Amino acid sequence: MSLPCSDQSIRPKKMKSASLPRGVEAVQCWCGDLCKVKEVEDFSDWLGMKIFMCANYESDPPESISAYIRPRSPPPLCMYYRWIHTEMPDWAVTENRERGRRAWASWDLEERREKAEPEEKVAQKKEWEEYCVEQGAFLDEMIMKNQEEKLRLEEVYRQWEQSREAERERKRGRARAAKATKEASDGKGKYPRWTQ
Repeated sequence: MSLPCSDQSIRPKKMKSASLPRGVEAVQCWCGDLCKVKEVEDFSDWLGMKIFMCANYESDPPESISAYIRPRSPPPLCMYYRWIHTEMPDWAVTENRERGRRAWASWDLEERREKAEPEEKVAQKKEWEEYCVEQGAFLDEMIMKNQEEKLRLEEVYRQWEQSREAERERKRGRARAAKATKEASDGKGKYPRWTQ
């Protein structure tokens, strides 16, 4: 066991209540009260280690249902705490290694993403340019097809107009011929029926 300490720079920040380990006797703090047993939850070199802590410790305010109705913490009477364990338990060592490995993996993944981001942007830009070129070629092809179709339709319409005009001219010629024949035959031949 270690000596009592009030050095705040090395005091763990996150702790939970724990049970007293076997073979360890409860101790009294500087103010004469029995100490609480706490287990460190920080992701640190103290993870899983247990400490004795004064029941009147400065940063251990009474718990309450809501933060708004939490009673005031009493003034610090004592800042006593003492380590029960001097070494981390095996599960805490494994947990620290695993958390460290996950943190490094996450950092490595983030770094790879940051390196890959410019390459992805270049690839996306190239892909976008290729898409624009394809769309431009497609639009040019559609414009040419539309122009060819327009010329073809104009030619069909022109031929239709010519045939229509030829038919009209033929009918006009027949009408002129019929009119000329009628005018030439007026006054010749039979009289109108009513005069007979």
